[in-house]
This record gives sequence, C-alpha cells and structure tokens, in this order.
Amino acid sequence: MDWTRILTNVAGEIIAPTTAAYALAAIGLNVHFGMTGLLNFGQAGFMLIGAYGFAIASMAGWPVWASVLVAMACAVVFALILGIPTLKLRGDYLSIVTIAAAEIVRLVGRSTSLTWLTGGNAGLAGDSFKGSFQELSPLPDGNFGIGPWEYSNNLSNSWWVRIVGWALVALACLTIWLWMRSPWGRVLKGIREDEDAVRSLGKNVYSYKMQALILGGTFGAVAGIIYALPRAVQPDSMGRPMTFYVWTILLLGGAATVFGPVLGSILLWTTLMLIKTVLRDVVPTTVMRSEQIEMLGWVLVGLTLMLLVIFRPQGILGDRKELAIDVR
Repeated sequence: MDWTRILTNVAGEIIAPTTAAYALAAIGLNVHFGMTGLLNFGQAGFMLIGAYGFAIASMAGWPVWASVLVAMACAVVFALILGIPTLKLRGDYLSIVTIAAAEIVRLVGRSTSLTWLTGGNAGLAGDSFKGSFQELSPLPDGNFGIGPWEYSNNLSNSWWVRIVGWALVALACLTIWLWMRSPWGRVLKGIREDEDAVRSLGKNVYSYKMQALILGGTFGAVAGIIYALPRAVQPDSMGRPMTFYVWTILLLGGAATVFGPVLGSILLWTTLMLIKTVLRDVVPTTVMRSEQIEMLGWVLVGLTLMLLVIFRPQGILGDRKELAIDVR
C-alpha cells in the first residue's frame, strides 16, 4: 500500500475548494441553527441560487464584484420569499418547508424551459463564467508546490481558488466571532433558547429570525460560488444530499461555535478520502467495484457520525449547553 500517495490525497482535501465551500455553507447554517435555532434544511438551495446568480451575471459580462453582489442579492430575495410566510413556523414544520423550497430551486434550474438561462439539466459549463475570476489572479501562470500540495496557479482547480475560498472562510469566522459577542448575537441566542421570553422583552423575534435567515443564506450563496468555480453549475450536484452534508459538517464540528464548521468540513472530506483510498488499495475489484467502494465509504462515515451523535452529541468543539435541541 502506497501510504505516501494516500496521505498526499488526504492532505489535498484539507485545503481543497470543496472543503472551503462546505465550511462556508456550514457557517451560514450555523447562523440559522447554531445561533438562532432555525431548522433550515434548504441550505443547498441558497448555494445553487448563489452559483447561478454569479455564473449568469459573469456570462453577461459583469465584473466579478458585481456578479458576487448579484449572487448575494439573489440569496436575499430567496430568503425573503422563503421567510416571510414560514418563519412563524417552528421545529419540524420549518424544516419541511425549507427542504421543499430547495428542491423547487433545483427543479426550476434543471427545467428544459429555462435551458437558455440555466443550461437545464446539463447546467452551465465552468469555462463560460470563470474567466473574469481567473483574470483577477495576481499569480503567474504555471504550477506551484508547497509540501504535499502542488496545483496550477490559475486554472480551475488552482491555488487562486483556494486562496480566495479560504480567505473568505477566515473572514466568515471572524464575522461570526464578532456577531456572537454582540448584543444582536445575544438576542439570537435568546431566541434559540426561548423566543417567547425574548418576545416578552419587546424584541421583534420575527425580524431577528429574518435577519438570521438572510445572513446565513448569503454565506450559503458565497459558498455556492466557491463550490462552482473549480467545476460547473449543475443543479443536481446541489440537491438534498448537499444539505445533509452541510448538516453533518456542522454537527460534527459543533453547532454554535466559531471554528466548528471549519473543523467539521476538514474532518469529513479528509476522512472520506482516507477511507475510499485505502479501500481501493485493499479490496480487489473482483470483490467490490469502484462505485461500490464509494458508497461503502459514505456508509462508514455515516456510522462514525452515528457514534459521535451517541457519545458526543454536541460535536467535537461544541458545548452541550449551546445546543438548540434537547440531546438527552
């Protein structure tokens, strides 16, 4: 077994754009659930909305900063449409509505009647919208290596995408840290614990929930951009499984923490890569095909998460007292 190759592949997941994108999405979900107690099961919808907004604006010739603003504006509009009629719902009811809303976004995106705009089921090819982003790179053309990591500087799966993605993750963590210690953040925590008590103090709970939904959704939209830059905008790649991956990451690292989503994202993708790579080397192809090994990797990750939920439900960095649900 070539452990050098295996560990190199695992190390690559630590700084991968996908890991950064999921960390950003989990940070947004942390605003929803960890800070406010909103059971949002539609974070993939915000990611897809953001990816489409950025890609379509870029294809129209807009600069990068304007395309990002379009993506964020789309997330705000989606949050308003989703939140205005539903934020008075609690618990399971809100989760059902949000997962349905995310599915509506996915089905609309893959609709054949909107192929001229969204690309339909095929989506939008990466080369059609990432040119303006790559042009902003100050890095020279070619490859560059640091330790086990060697990537191109400016192509799709590049250092430039990694630098921008992880810089946004760092900025998001700083923002969450400041929010958690602000009066606004303390009101959100109060809503998570007992919204009736917060309402009795004269606070507009509905307004605070809407603010949290918009801000967390905006993080999700930016995550969708980072997720799409190394590949393409394909609606089926941002469906229900993506939302559950984001939830897994948040619960793994710890809800209501600053660095929990980041740690959870790194652990999920590095562990999955380690399991799949080792299984491909150990299990003969006559026993299990490559796609079966892929599925088995997720099964083993799922079992690990089940054990974590049983023995440490607050997550690795989380505090049991900070959970918005009863874990007994």
